[in-house]
This record gives sequence, structure tokens and C-alpha cells, in this order.
Amino acid sequence: MGTDESIAKRIGEALRDREETIAVAESCTGGLVGSMLTDVPGSSDYFVGGIISYMNQTKLQQLAVSREALENHGVVSEPVAREMAQHVRDEADATWGVSTTGYAGSPVHSADHPAGTVFIGVAYAGSPDASDPYAVVEHHQFDGDRHEVKERIATQALRSTLAQIRSGD
Repeated sequence: MGTDESIAKRIGEALRDREETIAVAESCTGGLVGSMLTDVPGSSDYFVGGIISYMNQTKLQQLAVSREALENHGVVSEPVAREMAQHVRDEADATWGVSTTGYAGSPVHSADHPAGTVFIGVAYAGSPDASDPYAVVEHHQFDGDRHEVKERIATQALRSTLAQIRSGD
């Protein structure tokens, strides 16, 4: 897990340099993204916290994901990932919000969204002298058993976040 740790460390350095913060909203990763971020000593300087929203009820109640997004697009979708990232960013009063929603290895899946399917959202709050707020969502497909897929999703979420943070430099 050295690579994951170095990505988390680089995120921490970038956030600390920019005096920014991050919060996470995780479904399929069950807290793994937050765990990787907090493996870095001093992460309390920039890691606000997170919500593990495994069930739809939690997404509705704690992350304000719209019923329309869930019913019209499904829990594993771009709109849900976007709303999760934006809401955790805003409610935590963080600069960045990151979300994961997908199927890590569930035996129940569709042809459109097989096990290993994930949507990762990264939302930026913007700053008075720079960019307006925005959110981007990426779709990925990973192979492996449940544990391997969760690790790959969490690592990709960190990579995607670091890329977005660096895009503002």
C-alpha cells in the first residue's frame, strides 16, 4: 500500500500548501478513502471527515441526494456521484468533496453496471480569486475480488482528487 500512501501524502501536501480541506462521501469503498487520507501523519490539518452512505436511505437523508437522481439514474450513476461529492463538500464546509458509488463485488448487477463499476466524484468549492465551484465525475471499471476492487476504487479516487487539485496550480 506504499503507492496509495504516497498519493495520500501528496494530496495532504498540496492541500496544506493551498490551505484547503477535504471531505469524503463513500458508498462502495466503505470508508477506505478516508482511511487512506488519515494514514498520513498530520492529516487533521486538512481532512474534515466523511460520511459512509452505503444504503440509499443514508444518501437521501445525510447527503441530500435527490430521489430523482436515484430513481431516474440509479445509485451507481454520474448524477448520484456528483450530488454526493457536492453535498459532503458543502456540509463539511470543505474546499474539496470526493465521492465513490459503485459495485465492489455484489452478486446482483446488471449488464450496464457489472461488479467493479464505479463513479467517482470530485467537487471543488472554488475560491474568491480563482475558479467557480465545479464537480467532475469519472466512470471506471475494475476487475478483481471485492477487496481488490475496493482498493482499486479508493486508489483511483485519490488519484482523481490529486489530479483535480493539481489542475488548479
